[in-house]
This record gives sequence, C-alpha cells and structure tokens, in this order.
Amino acid sequence: MILQLYNSLSRQKEVFKPIHDKKVGLYTCGLTVYNYAHIGNLRTYVFEDILKRVLIGNNYKVKHVMNITDVGHLTSNNDYGEDKVEKEAAQKKKTAWDLTQYYTNQFKEDLKELNILSPDLWPRATETIKDQIDLIKKLEEKGFTYTLDDGVYFDTSKLKNYGQLSTLQKDEIKAGARVEMGNKKNTTDFALWKLSPKDSKRQMEWESPWGIGFPGWHTECVVMSAKNLGLPFDIHCGGIDHLSIHHPNEIAQAEAAYNKPLANYWLHGEFLIIDQNKMAKSAGNFITLKTLKEKNIPPLAYRYLLLTTHYRSKLNFSWESLEATKNALNKIYETISGWKKLGKPDKKYLENFFTFVNDDLDTPKALALMQELINSELTSEIKLATLFELDKVFGLSLELVWHQSKEIPHQVKNLFTQREKARQEKNWLESDCLRQEIKNLGYLVEDNPAGSVIKKYFE
Repeated sequence: MILQLYNSLSRQKEVFKPIHDKKVGLYTCGLTVYNYAHIGNLRTYVFEDILKRVLIGNNYKVKHVMNITDVGHLTSNNDYGEDKVEKEAAQKKKTAWDLTQYYTNQFKEDLKELNILSPDLWPRATETIKDQIDLIKKLEEKGFTYTLDDGVYFDTSKLKNYGQLSTLQKDEIKAGARVEMGNKKNTTDFALWKLSPKDSKRQMEWESPWGIGFPGWHTECVVMSAKNLGLPFDIHCGGIDHLSIHHPNEIAQAEAAYNKPLANYWLHGEFLIIDQNKMAKSAGNFITLKTLKEKNIPPLAYRYLLLTTHYRSKLNFSWESLEATKNALNKIYETISGWKKLGKPDKKYLENFFTFVNDDLDTPKALALMQELINSELTSEIKLATLFELDKVFGLSLELVWHQSKEIPHQVKNLFTQREKARQEKNWLESDCLRQEIKNLGYLVEDNPAGSVIKKYFE
C-alpha cells in the first residue's frame, strides 16, 4: 500500500518514505499546560491520532513523542509579554509546578476520553533545561546568536533559508507584525533564553551562562525531538498556527546547530472555526470537553464530527452539527448492537478503505465507505468484522460498544427480573418505575408478543 501525505515543507502530497524501513519517528507538539485544552486544540490531536493509526495500519512501528510545554511560552509569539504559566499561576494563587501538573493530568484525561493513543514518551520542557542550554551554547559558538538586555536571541539573517516552511515571506512577516520588535536586529529573530526580570523573582528560573532566566518556547521542541528521535526524524506535526513562527524557528535551530534537517515531513491541521473566528483561549471563545459533556455530548461524538472534514480544511463548529453527528454515531452503535456474531472482514472494503486513508488521511471518504458497508447486502457477521478493522483507524470504540451491548450488567438483569414480576402481578406503576431505572442505566426494555427483551440504549 502506498501512503501519501501532504508535506507543508514542499507544499505538495508526497509518497511517504521513512528513514528506517517500517519504523517511524513521530513528534507532535503538545499542550502549553496553563489552562484546559479547548476542542480546537483537541482537533489537532485527533488528526495526529488518525495519522498514527494509519501508520500502524500500514504495518509501521511508530515511536511517538509528545512534549508538554510547562515553561517558556509567552503571551505573545514574538517574545513579549508574560509567561503564560507564571501569569496563570499568579492569578490562581498556585505554584507554577502544581498548576502545570494539574492541567497536564486534565489534558491526558481529555486525550483518553477522545480515544487518542498515548505517546511513547511525554518529555516536559522543565526536564530538559540543561539540554536546552547546551543547544543555545552550540548556536552561540557557531555565531547564530546575540544578547540583549532581556535575553539571548537567534539571528535569522545568518541562516540563508530561514522560513522555508512558512507561506509568508520575510517582508510580509515584517509588515504584519503585531508588536514592536524592540532591540531585535530582525523582525523574525526569536528568543532562545529569556532573562528573569530584575525587579521580581519568577517561580520557574534557572542559572545559565547568560544569567538567571528560562528557555524560549521554540528551543524545547528541538531538544526533545532530537534527543528522543534523532536527526532527522520522519514526521513532525502540529496545528496550522505553528506554520509561520514556531516550526520555522525549530527548523532554524536544528539546521544551524547540527547542519541537518529536523524532520522530513511536516503535517499541519487546520483551525476549528466558531462564529467566523478560530477557537482560542485568548479570544475567550473556547469550549472544552467538559462543556460538551454538560450538554450530553459524548467526547467520541466530537471525534466523529472531526472525521467528517479533512484535517487540512477549516471546520465550522456548530451545536447543530455536533448533535447530528452524535445521533449518527448512536445510530451506528444501535445498528451493530443488534448483530449477533463476528465473522471475517471483507478484503475489498478494507482495500478501498486504505486507498482513502492512505491518500493524505481522507477520513470523509472513508466514513462514506463505512456507511456504504453498513447498508450493504453483506452478512452482518462480515460487516461487523470489517467495521472493527476500519475502527482501528477511526477510533470510535465500535468493538467495545458491541461487546458492552452483549454483556448486560447484573444490576440491570435484577431490575428486569423485578419488572417481569411486577408485570405478572399487574402492578403497572412499579413496572413503569423499574423500566425508567433500567433506562437510567443505559438500557431499554422492549415489550412484544414474544416477551420482553433488554437492549443497550443509545441516547
């Protein structure tokens, strides 16, 4: 099977060729853990999960590294403003360490609820301070840095091909700059090490050859990816917002320090749009998984919604579309719960499925194929087995739900027995109450001439 991926570096689809046969090094930019992940953030992690599952489906062994940014990400991508972690910790009157650990745990729980496969390694920025200092020293020795009153900066003019990943030219970046460049030599220059303010003490700060301070955001990913995957590695992923600043700055440091590319393939997921604007914490329009659950929307219904749009296309969020995908997913759950046995998967459907997902992760076409399969004339045994294979990529827990529909809990069985007794005694009020109790536990009682039966309830 040929796998093609859109490489942001070349701006075209390319046949994927790993550095080492059947082994893939995958790095995905993790969350800055100063707040909850919003569902726009989570769209990126779902797309990366689909990529990982497709790689596994193509028989690659994937080594997946996802960093946790717990220091160094300023409120401006242009190296101005407060550190997001320090600012939030002060507002919440917590230590920066406690704050980042709490939001790291919450982030991991969100990934679990969305059925996202865990990475093999979770390095944290604060765990690699020495490595980051060593990288900055190497860049300094090679003449790529200069020092200002507030820190050490990378001189982008010293690197001939700086910004080749970005769709913006340097003059466009300069014209569109949202903040003053201060004393930087070039608008595109970025901080490698920021010095702590002289009039206050930070919670997170370290000794360095340039003074007490903390690393810049763009340095950590170079260190953590290179340390765990080597240089170059196969695939680097992130959101489309990293395309113009964060990822070009990563590439610049790797090439300047090691004369090697950082990664061979760069994949970026598009924004989730709400009210014509991208979802962002800074805009105050962000929605979390907790919000969805409060509105009775299961996280996997949101995952299903994301699969209906290609990862490189903007997705307009609406509660109506989310409710529709929830109903569609529940319909699938309800349909397969009525299928009794598991057979062997249909090879033709599997081949067609991988034709779609191997074409730059075309999940909309793959979903349409799944619906075609469900409605096909194949036996339910074959359809069920084929669906389970497809779901190894989709990640919608079809097999788990099917098994759960066959395994009625002991508590539900007891209530069902009590209800049957109440019906025999013509105690209709108690019978109705017991039916509702059973429904509250996620099961329906259907009464028909052949007798009453219990089935899993999908709301």
